[in-house]
Amino acid sequence: MKFTRRSRPSRSRRSHIAPDWPARFRVRAEACRHTALQHFYSKGTAAPETPLAETPFAALDLETTGLDPDQHGIVSLGVVPFRLERIHCRQGRYWVVRPRRDLATGSVMIHRLTHARVSDAPDLEEVLAELLASLAGRVVVVHYRGIERRFLRRAVTERWGEPLEFPVVDTMEIEARLHRGVGRSRAVRWFRKFMGGQSVSLRLAASRARYHLPDYAPHHAFTDALASAELLQAQVAHHFSPDTPISKLWC
Repeated sequence: MKFTRRSRPSRSRRSHIAPDWPARFRVRAEACRHTALQHFYSKGTAAPETPLAETPFAALDLETTGLDPDQHGIVSLGVVPFRLERIHCRQGRYWVVRPRRDLATGSVMIHRLTHARVSDAPDLEEVLAELLASLAGRVVVVHYRGIERRFLRRAVTERWGEPLEFPVVDTMEIEARLHRGVGRSRAVRWFRKFMGGQSVSLRLAASRARYHLPDYAPHHAFTDALASAELLQAQVAHHFSPDTPISKLWC
């Protein structure tokens, strides 16, 4: 279908367009070769019309040696399963893994996982099956999908020769939608500074503060996963409805 300039969807509408994830999972379940991936895809995912209140989620956070999956690696992973009405911390998982790329001093200062701590840790391949089992059948929640989805896709492809695909609800993207246009252009940033205002921060801690959620020590994969789960609960309570279909939020 061709769009004229007038009928072209807006940027915000286009950003909501997501794949048919249940169909994508069925295709991948038949096409993939690795047993753990077959199990993951065979569990399927929520139908697009599933209300948020009925959607099983798993908050996911990765700590990495940097921001580029082609040059940096994963050092820890945290997963916390939850639904809108309850977070299941006792069912959460946390792993420290040995990256295939060298640790940089700057990254050690951020996530506080030293060379000594990761040198005896397993390679990510040894925990991937457990990780996928903890995510299977759930919609993944992250705060900035550019880390979790890109790093896991690269890591799985590197080890198993097949990519990993999954839908995500990105709590940072939700905040960006709510504050879209605030501080985006140089002129707007200059005007807000002139008027004494500040650009809206989309960082996890700042986003949580807007909902009066408590402070947590940052850059621990399990704690940040928990923080993302709580943030989504707050976002839904303030801006959406339990009856909102998951397709309105996932990508």
